[in-house]
Amino acid sequence: MKGPLSGWVAFGEEGLTYTFSGVTVPALTWDPIILTIRDLVSELVGCQFNFVLLNRYKDGTDKIGEHRDDEKDLVPKAPIASLSLGAERDFIFRHVDARQGKADIDPVTIPLTSGSLLVMRHPTNDVWYHSLPERRNVFSPRINLTFRVMVPPSATQKVPAFVIKTGSTTQWQADSAPI
Repeated sequence: MKGPLSGWVAFGEEGLTYTFSGVTVPALTWDPIILTIRDLVSELVGCQFNFVLLNRYKDGTDKIGEHRDDEKDLVPKAPIASLSLGAERDFIFRHVDARQGKADIDPVTIPLTSGSLLVMRHPTNDVWYHSLPERRNVFSPRINLTFRVMVPPSATQKVPAFVIKTGSTTQWQADSAPI
């Protein structure tokens, strides 16, 4: 799998890390601009995100293979919001049953234009794999900000499935309740 060449940068609450594909990315203290973007995305999605991973793709040769975000660092059933900036790229969903040859379900392709916000709510990440395939005709960079709800580092803290914001109210939801 060939991914973003310049690596990853993350911002988030103190002590958070994200481990995937054998790489652990610690969260830096929130940058004021990234924090402002996080607050806007949180308001739009209705979920208080505590972590963002930034990926830079130099051009269409940088890609991410088919996967599901199922790392233990993620709060189960929480939404994942992906903000795209720069070059347009295709984001492809493939159903788990189609991938395993159990069903004839066509892949779903979504063009991610600059400024687009893709939100994966439960159970999307459970039943669909997703990827950002290579596109040799793309010559400019793309930056992706993926907002997540991560498990707090302290084992003594209560870990909610996700947070819902309605107006000025923020409430912890049980892990069985979908957003």
